Amino acid sequence: MRNLMMAILLVAFVGWLLNWVLLPTKVYRDSWRPSLSSTNFNSAYFEGQGTNLLLFSFPVMFMAGLGCVYLHFHTNKLEKKEKAFSSSSSKRFTTRRPRVISPLGIVTGVELAFLTMFVALLVWSLANYLHRSFGHSHKLKHGIKPWQVKFRIVALMLGYVGNICWAFLFFPVARGSSLLPLIGLNSESSIKYHIWLGHISNTLFTLHGIGYIVYWAMTNKLSEMLEWSRTWVSNVAGEIALVMALAMWATSFAPIRRRMFEVFYYAHHLYVLFIFFYVLHVGVDFMCTVLPGIFLFLIDRYLRFLQSQRKARLVSARLLPCGSVELNFSKCQGLQYSPTSIMFINVPTISKLQWHPFTVISNSNLEPDELSLVVKCLGSWSQKLSQQISTSADHRLEVSVEGPYGPVSSHFLRHEALVLISGGSGITPFISIIREIIFQSSSNPNSQIPSQILLICAFKNSADLAMLDLLLPAGGTPHPIPDLNLQIEAYITREIEPPAAARIRTKRFNPTRSDLPIASNLGPNPWLWLGAIVVSSFSIFVVLLAVLTRLYIYPIDRNARDGSFHYSFFVLFDVFLACTSVLTVSSAVFILRKKQRGSGGEGGRVKSLEMEMEVVSPSPPRPAGSFVGGEVESVPARQVAEATKVHYGRRPDLEGILLGCQASEVGVMACGPRSLRHEVARICSSGPAQNLHFESISFNW
Repeated sequence: MRNLMMAILLVAFVGWLLNWVLLPTKVYRDSWRPSLSSTNFNSAYFEGQGTNLLLFSFPVMFMAGLGCVYLHFHTNKLEKKEKAFSSSSSKRFTTRRPRVISPLGIVTGVELAFLTMFVALLVWSLANYLHRSFGHSHKLKHGIKPWQVKFRIVALMLGYVGNICWAFLFFPVARGSSLLPLIGLNSESSIKYHIWLGHISNTLFTLHGIGYIVYWAMTNKLSEMLEWSRTWVSNVAGEIALVMALAMWATSFAPIRRRMFEVFYYAHHLYVLFIFFYVLHVGVDFMCTVLPGIFLFLIDRYLRFLQSQRKARLVSARLLPCGSVELNFSKCQGLQYSPTSIMFINVPTISKLQWHPFTVISNSNLEPDELSLVVKCLGSWSQKLSQQISTSADHRLEVSVEGPYGPVSSHFLRHEALVLISGGSGITPFISIIREIIFQSSSNPNSQIPSQILLICAFKNSADLAMLDLLLPAGGTPHPIPDLNLQIEAYITREIEPPAAARIRTKRFNPTRSDLPIASNLGPNPWLWLGAIVVSSFSIFVVLLAVLTRLYIYPIDRNARDGSFHYSFFVLFDVFLACTSVLTVSSAVFILRKKQRGSGGEGGRVKSLEMEMEVVSPSPPRPAGSFVGGEVESVPARQVAEATKVHYGRRPDLEGILLGCQASEVGVMACGPRSLRHEVARICSSGPAQNLHFESISFNW
């Protein structure tokens, strides 16, 4: 059944790509489109847009729905399947020969191949559009020269090609979609594809807009810039969309995004207006080609909005001397997530609009009732959060969350040895990995985990060693850690001797009745319910569109003396019906699942937690860095302390360490500054490093 579903998904995907390849050709224009558009059903029920709905929208929505079913039945088996791989098959599956290419960053051979094919698709489409259109350029209007006509055609076709980028643009940012997990990706690791597509599409759309303005200026038709046609696309809508796109694009470049994150964040919310005016400009035909990505993003965004309306129960916070804060939330035991997951949090008392992603360091199995994440206090928002936690007098903090989001499986478990390289706060995803390995080794002694684990962490100051205290949960582990063969090498680059011990402060919070444990957005079996939302909402959209067209739009088109229904109204009706379908179905499923969770005993669990928290007294501060020479409070902590070695005043010799690994298959994961990740990638891609399998973890958006 698994192979059958995957085969069907592959056929649908290849067919969808084939449609994009054929779209700019004469075969599609002169054969496919006329034959499909000429049917009475298409003209009466969809006014011609049924062709693009069938060829471009339906395949993706079908893949999204069937993909949810596939993930539901096989997510729990993925880890067992990975463990069952032979050494050769595992090596063939996980080998990644990274390349550091400016300005793309770290890319693999597979990514380069797909990028090359995508660029080839853009070039192919532009060449076919131009070849097909130049053949009709002899039909000149009065006073327009042939080269001016060709100039206009080039500007128009650049916009057509930009639409191809938009068909893919929203897939990487739909965090809960089933499409990315089907190919082993998640939204966090795929955000770079969104960035690439954004740069390409904005370049094409800018050239498209400037080209038209120059053309209107050359032909003395600048007045057309203010035209909002009744029978064709709106020029004004396109100009407004271009201004929105330029604002988002200008603020998304790395220097502005990293130094003025708030500017980037708020400017990117212009995407709502951009989408609205973009679809008004391109019309219903092209809207149907890019509809699937927008539709799936709309579902994901609205479900995240519904989740964010629940106030999360913040249990406690640990203030580390390095300036980081560990936030501990209560969670439902049924909530499962993978290591290296992230969660978005919002604190209304700081900003009602800003959401920030942070790494989840807890393990859903090792800590069934608690979810923890770490906030590094670098920017103004995180500094305000730390200040509020430190000075809160009523021991309350209102927090909303979205997520967690992460990979489907723990792929790192199949390596023979594992090397984790971090810089600064980049250690946080590795904390969750080590906790997962601890759980696997303690719960099942026969489980296949890496036989050797080396954690290399580089810090600027010794105060950052407090991050090592987070390797174990705040409440400790129930049993001693089995023989894990864990080695920790910590490097302090800006100090040559250990300073005086600092203290970790723990602050507990009093819950309110409105604060609830973090739970899965759709409860148990979330993939099945997400599939039901995708299929039902798209089906309702298509049915409502057919009914509205047949009963209202089609009679007007046939009987009106001016010959047509207003072109922009087509688009507005499509947008309204799509939004109505998504909001109605998603709300109904969310409310249904919420009631089922309430009747299943969640309310009693919340009450008992509330009573428990009210009688807990604040914990006294304890020394930071207890794993490296301070007070060791438990057997697991003593085991970690014995495995830790601290080096002052120098940096790690990464090349010597990595090339000295003798295991036949070594997983190398790097997280931290860009320079660190690039250095590790270059080492792993060198000739002698045949046994190194590299993966970069980056949340630097």
